[in-house]
Amino acid sequence: MGYKNTQECVDDLEKHGQLIRVKEEVSSELEMAAIHLRVFENNGPAILFENIKDCKFKAVSNLYGSLERSKFIFRDTIEKIKILIDLKNDPLEAIRHPFKYSNVGLTAYSALPKRSRFNNPVLQNQTTISQLPQIKCWSNDGGAFVTLPLVYTEDIDKPGVMNSNLGMYRIQLSGNEYIPDKEVGLHYQLHRGIGVHQTKSNFKGEALKVSIFVGGPPSLTLGAVMPLPEGMSELTFAGALGNRRIRYTYDDGFCIASDADFVITGEVFPNENKPEGPFGDHLGYYSLKHNFPLMRVHKVYHRNNAIWPFTVVGRPPQEDTSFGVLIYEITGAAIPKEIPGLKDVYAVDASGVHPLLLAIGSERYTPYSNERKPQEILTIANHILGKGQLSLAKYLFIIAGEDNPKITTHNVKDYFMHVLERADWTRDLHFHTRTTIDTLDYSGTDLNSGSKVVIAAAGEKKCELGTTFTSDFSLPENFSDPRIVMPGVISVKGSKYSDAQNAKNEIEKFDQLSSSNLQFFKGFPLIIICDDSEFVSQTLNNFLWVTFTRSNPSHDIYGINSFVENKHWGCKGSLIIDARIKPHHAPPLIKDPKIERFVDSLGVKGKSLHGII
Repeated sequence: MGYKNTQECVDDLEKHGQLIRVKEEVSSELEMAAIHLRVFENNGPAILFENIKDCKFKAVSNLYGSLERSKFIFRDTIEKIKILIDLKNDPLEAIRHPFKYSNVGLTAYSALPKRSRFNNPVLQNQTTISQLPQIKCWSNDGGAFVTLPLVYTEDIDKPGVMNSNLGMYRIQLSGNEYIPDKEVGLHYQLHRGIGVHQTKSNFKGEALKVSIFVGGPPSLTLGAVMPLPEGMSELTFAGALGNRRIRYTYDDGFCIASDADFVITGEVFPNENKPEGPFGDHLGYYSLKHNFPLMRVHKVYHRNNAIWPFTVVGRPPQEDTSFGVLIYEITGAAIPKEIPGLKDVYAVDASGVHPLLLAIGSERYTPYSNERKPQEILTIANHILGKGQLSLAKYLFIIAGEDNPKITTHNVKDYFMHVLERADWTRDLHFHTRTTIDTLDYSGTDLNSGSKVVIAAAGEKKCELGTTFTSDFSLPENFSDPRIVMPGVISVKGSKYSDAQNAKNEIEKFDQLSSSNLQFFKGFPLIIICDDSEFVSQTLNNFLWVTFTRSNPSHDIYGINSFVENKHWGCKGSLIIDARIKPHHAPPLIKDPKIERFVDSLGVKGKSLHGII
């Protein structure tokens, strides 16, 4: 739908029974976030908060809380957008199939941003940072945050909307050392487009002008998080997706999204940083306090009857999960076309997205023997790790699609079984050490610093995966309670992690028992050392979350009968991943019991959440 603003989207969802109103007074301090989480967990509708304590504005959340609702919001344009992306990758398609692409011209026209000189609703009013909804999501958050900010910057060397960057980088509104109403924190990661813009501004010793849009056409929100093909701007994508050109203007030199509900403008000066965080993040832990760029606030604008959209992030699945699935549906075919030989790649949401990638490639290199082994898929793996946000992955599993054409990356259990049946741990582990990882991932030893491993599998089955084990095998001292997670994978409870040397000494004791437990270990090529083996084995999502968010490949991967040969590490027995919580890890997110009881009270008969939670 070509929604002009948030209100039109809210009205449409309510008309179709996909939105509820919370009329009770609620606090922006934890209560609104807890309501959102509970409604999302129950697959509930979007939520309009009409009565926020000490705030004159309304707020809406869970707009994109299900894939079905996200598709409903963009129901008129998704297929057209897929066509545009296809044409971006292969323009000759329009010549080969002219009738199929006959309506692309109108969609392309909608993609062109439109400068609006007179009708700019967001410029009707001004306010201050402290008057905005001060939403705090988790108990240990450092203050109030904007969780759906659309951060706009321009290239200082090539100004204008066609060379701009629109990204979703979190904004801290209050707390820490920020001067109230005059300063906010801007958190972005190393690889983001805004970083390129700031680097250029810093080099010239000039301030970077920043505009933060909140609300407006939903297409603008999706555009800000879309991993677009090279050369396609977020504003043009948003216009095409919304079937309506994005309106913009300039005020005091700052770009303004005319139909946004709120716009915060300000400047980031070279080398001006302040502590930002902590913040409950999408890996299921707090991202801790670190220095990030400081933005000096210029003005805060808002339209009449403005609505403040927000979301809550935490251990997946969350609202951004449906965003990810929608993005995959729209662009899933684009990345394989940009990487020769790649058939599919999937960032696993349950593991926090960035820590774990599953990929399927082609293995077409002609072997010089009868043995099929990873060759071309290793080349593809290197290409994947050099591609945009995919470069943040810690674990990249890649298989040869020819070995089983029915395997997909989205059936994670079957995919893992396929890998474990074929992987040769003496050959198929390829490490990248002392490299960059996701800023929000604390499994490494420093901010942005960690390692990666590529696990490649190709060829015939090499083993039968174990599904049961007898009780007459031994585990080393300090290890207990083995549980079967899935065929071929067991979780084992370890003692509390103290330091790396002690962990190495403990886990190396598995070597001493390998001969007496040969059959047991042979059936289980992957062993997970953890703090709670029962929890890890309960669900596939628990296994994925614990294993891949709590381990740093170079430091936490071990193996039975391991060796180093010409700088290549491998093992002749089971692979072991130490996924215990380490002293340097960030703490996990925990709900506040008092706040949860308040949410319970809204579910009784006569209250807004009755029948929903």
